[in-house]
Amino acid sequence: MQDSKRRQTDPEVREPSLTDALLPMGVLVVLVAGALLLFGLDALDGPLQVALVLCAMSVALVAMHMGHQWQDVQRVGQGALASITSAVFILLAVGALIGVWNLSGTIPTLVYYGIQILSPSWYYGATALICGVIALSIGSSWTTAGTIGVGLVGVADMLGVSTAITAGAVISGAYLGDKLSPLSETTVLTAQMVKVDVYEHVKRQAWTSVPAFVIAFAAFLVIGLVQGPDVTNPVGEQIELSSLNGIYNITPLNLLPLLLLGFLSIRKVPAALALTYSALFAGVLGALLQPDVMRDFVSGSGNVVVESLKGIWSAMANGFSINSGIGEIDQLLSRGGMDSMLLTLWLIVGAVTFGALLEEFGLIGRLIDPMVRSAKSTGRLYVTVFASAFGLNIVAGDQYIALVLPSKVFRLEFEKRQLAPTNLSRLAADSGTVTSPLVPWNSCGAFMGAVLGVATLSYLPYAIFNYASPALSVLYGITGFKIEKLEPGTDTNKPAPSA
Repeated sequence: MQDSKRRQTDPEVREPSLTDALLPMGVLVVLVAGALLLFGLDALDGPLQVALVLCAMSVALVAMHMGHQWQDVQRVGQGALASITSAVFILLAVGALIGVWNLSGTIPTLVYYGIQILSPSWYYGATALICGVIALSIGSSWTTAGTIGVGLVGVADMLGVSTAITAGAVISGAYLGDKLSPLSETTVLTAQMVKVDVYEHVKRQAWTSVPAFVIAFAAFLVIGLVQGPDVTNPVGEQIELSSLNGIYNITPLNLLPLLLLGFLSIRKVPAALALTYSALFAGVLGALLQPDVMRDFVSGSGNVVVESLKGIWSAMANGFSINSGIGEIDQLLSRGGMDSMLLTLWLIVGAVTFGALLEEFGLIGRLIDPMVRSAKSTGRLYVTVFASAFGLNIVAGDQYIALVLPSKVFRLEFEKRQLAPTNLSRLAADSGTVTSPLVPWNSCGAFMGAVLGVATLSYLPYAIFNYASPALSVLYGITGFKIEKLEPGTDTNKPAPSA
């Protein structure tokens, strides 16, 4: 860290005080609370982004008060923006994919078949299970939510069941698969940071993830059984099904882009490229299978090639829109486009820059160090790791900071107490990864809210797995259940085997 070296050599740069560390946190609380109080859920449409940018500026002022130069702030900000390059391309690719999949008939076909197959009485449980299986096979919660999750939320809207509960079920399943898949980048990162074998890490995660998902799945089944008989609307469903079949050429061929995406993900093609390839393939397929939809979308000029090119390009840029005369269908399908992700990107830029500045200038460490020293028992240590990771998801707005920093800070403490590193890798993943979509301004919470079309605060109570998993992990630490001790002479400094 260049900044830590500078603090050691430059007498004009002082270590942060507790007041220095608490001041940006106070600014965050006041501005975020103010944005939510004044604007409610509409705060995500700009006010919350402004709040996070102002929070980042407050950290910059504190850092300069400590003796740092504005050039140091710029350098850290540039590094923060560089760190989200992958997320930026994934977000833009998901926006493009949603627009083109609506244009080409992929999402309408998912909805059409989904309405016929899935019953309201067990819809939420089925949603969680489907998303769990898909995320486990491809290793990405973002890709799962941005593809099949979008279709499942659309089906929920047509069936008349709660889109907020459905979104919670999507996220529960997506994060189960994300945590237990050796293809997941967060799973691999956590194992590498704690220096354990990735497959050993996955095995230990199953001890909390599987019971947590069973709890969530049972809860979703109960909710569905309680609500199911009151929400079924067969007449409305038949009207919507016939309308979809009248607008689109409904055929299993429309699902080929989904199969291509799954194949590319299993082949470990980078997510942004896999999403883009699937969107382009869907566009070409749509030009062949949905010529009438394509022509109506672009107010056809008569030239099929020009119409198709313009339609695909427009859907990728600005999303798809339709005016069928049926509000539910129009609301479901008129979405997507890269420009629909710009507010989310603005939110992520502000949050990640704020978090990077806090970390680089030692303000987060100033708050965490006293917590480490006060955690005398194993149970208190587990609570401290969870509080640190979840707190970082709140104040830093990025799951990678919430994963990496506690893994680095607490690794030696776990070793001192003869606790196996697999304990920390499981706890860090349970505390950092799965709680990230619960925070509206976190990159994961912002992404899920944007692609599913359900505000983070609306689905938050129903992301049951994302509560149960960290709760079980902390409970294990308090009770001593499934806590592994280091064997004498174990070398914990050797690098972790690559995945």
